[in-house]
Order: sequence, then C-alpha cells, then structure tokens
Amino acid sequence: MADKRDYYEVLGVPRDADDAALKKAYRVLAKKYHPDTNPGDKDAEAKFKEASEAYAVLSDPQKRQQYDQFGHAAFENGGGPGGAGGFDFSDMGDIFGDIFGDLFGGGSRRRAGNGPMRGANVRVSVRVTFEEAVFGCEKELELTLKDPCPTCGGSGAKPGTSPVTCTKCGGKGQVTYTQQSLFGMVRNVQTCPECNGKGKIIKDRCSACYGTGFVSNRKKIQVSIPAGIDDGQSIRIRGKGEPGENGGERGDLLVEVAVSRSPIFQRQDTTIYSTVPISFTDAALGNTIRIKTVDGEVEYDVKPGTQTDTKVRLKGKGVPSIRNSQIRGDHYVTLVVTVPEHLNDAQREALIAFEAAMNNGVKREDKKRRKGLFK
Repeated sequence: MADKRDYYEVLGVPRDADDAALKKAYRVLAKKYHPDTNPGDKDAEAKFKEASEAYAVLSDPQKRQQYDQFGHAAFENGGGPGGAGGFDFSDMGDIFGDIFGDLFGGGSRRRAGNGPMRGANVRVSVRVTFEEAVFGCEKELELTLKDPCPTCGGSGAKPGTSPVTCTKCGGKGQVTYTQQSLFGMVRNVQTCPECNGKGKIIKDRCSACYGTGFVSNRKKIQVSIPAGIDDGQSIRIRGKGEPGENGGERGDLLVEVAVSRSPIFQRQDTTIYSTVPISFTDAALGNTIRIKTVDGEVEYDVKPGTQTDTKVRLKGKGVPSIRNSQIRGDHYVTLVVTVPEHLNDAQREALIAFEAAMNNGVKREDKKRRKGLFK
C-alpha cells in the first residue's frame, strides 16, 4: 500500500497511550486542521483525514490490536476499514459527534434527560486562627441555600396543575441533529432548548417560587474543623449543597479553610518553626529560658557557649496529622543572640573588663594606644 505514517506518530502519542491521551491528541489536531477552519487548504484537509484515520483505528480496541500486530498491512486487501487499502469514514459519526460537539459548538456531550439529577455543590470559605487550625475547632456558618418549594412540592407548577410533556423532544430532554459533513453524516445530541433538558414544560407557574421549584432559606450549619488542617484545604459536608432535580440527591457543601498567619509561628506540613532571641550572657554562660509553643510555654536549658542560629528541636510540639491526630510533628526553634543597642557606663566598663580578660589583660584603650605607636 502507499507509504503511510505510523498512526501513533500521526497523533504524537506513545504506543502505550491510553484512551484519554488518544482523544486529547486527536482533539488538538482536529481543531487545528478541520476543513471548516481551513477552507480550501488541501494540505490541512489531508492532515485532518490522516489524524481522523489514525484515531478511528487506535480508539477501537480490536482495530488497535490488529494494527499493533500487523501494522498498516492489517487493513490491506479488505482486511480492515474501507478495504483495499482505503478508509471508510461512515462509522465516524459517533466519534465526530463526541469530539466536535465541544470543538465547534455542536452542543454538550453530557447525556441529558428528565431522570433524577444530583444537585450542585456549594462552595464557601471560613477563616480560622493558626491555633484553631492546629487543634481543630467548631465553626458556625450562616448561608443561603435552596430548598424544594413547599407550595408546589418542587414541581414549579401552580398548585392544581402539572407540567406537560415537551413537544419538541417528546419528554426525552434532548434532541438529535444530523448533518452532512465532508466524511459522512454527523450526529449531534443536544439538550432540548425548549425544556432545558427536563422533558417537561410548565404552563402555569407557581407564584411562590416563580416556576423554579425552589425557594431560598437562610440556614446555620455547624462545621467541625479537624485538627491539623492546612490553609486552602477543604471540608466536604455531604448533602448540604443545592437540592437535586426530579428526585435527585442534594449536592455537597465544600468549606475551604483559610488559616490566618501567626505573628510567632510558621508552619510547613506538620512542622512548626519559630525564632527566639536570647541575651549575650545567656548564650555565653547558659541559662534556663522559656519558649512559646502552641501548647504554651516550655522551659529549655541553654548550654554555655551557645552560638546564634542554633537550632533546637521540641519533639511532638508541632501540628497533628490530619489523618491521625495522635501523631504530631515537631517544633524547631532558632536561637538568635541579641546585642544590646544602648549601654550605660557600668555596662560598658563591664564589657571592657570582659574583653581585657579575654585578651590577657589588655584593655581596649591600651590596644588603641599601641596601635597609634606603630603609625
């Protein structure tokens, strides 16, 4: 047969690509080379046909198995699509309807109907302090949620009346459009524009809900913030979202947690970091200091000769694991030796005497004088 490029090369995918990768690659090429977007461009038309042929084979498990085993020869002499080395696009209607429905405005590929439909999820946020995120807390949210209208029972129709079957879709909630394309008939399934996929049309609307079938109510909901939650994480409360349609279950409430910054602590996963200043004398002579943790103050014995930027590990004083609150991280403290900015005369003399003791009795003034003698 005529020289053909490898189908995997055409789509630009590895030989072990899954269905999702195949479809994604084909969508990109189809959008780029589709004749509707490249009118009169024979090269683009050829590339579009080549990509469509490759996708039609590789997206079919049986054809893909034959191609992987025999290559293009699997479809020669009537052994495959089109026979005699040709290619038949008559079976591409479902593929085009699925792919081009999104690319060229052919409608949604989501299956529509008048069956039960789950309600939408509701997203809200709640702010907590650093300590509340560490140990967990209870928060009360007040928000507006929809409920089925008590007047019409959620039907949206005026009491004493009922919705009628949509004549455009026959109650199916979806309509099918068939159109001729370059490669055969293309079928697109769309949500019915008359009933919006419900299959029913309300003639006399309920005055309480204006035909929506829902009313809004202000509600208070208790949210348990688990210990160890981090900034940006969400809590899912099932069944507290928007109500479903046609008997569908309610959606969920997704609560995103925003953690306020602490003026003392920083956090990374379950580890807490902080910086504690210590005096020069505490660093040199050693002393017992108090360090703030999320559990309160703890005592720590500073060793004599401690240098600035010394790291101290407080085991088990970090953040609890969100999966197991009994497991906690550690708290790392950086000790920073501070230098006094203002000294009185007594303090200055004491430091001069200290320096002299460290320099075999030579005082600071004597060092200045000696330095002047050698100028």
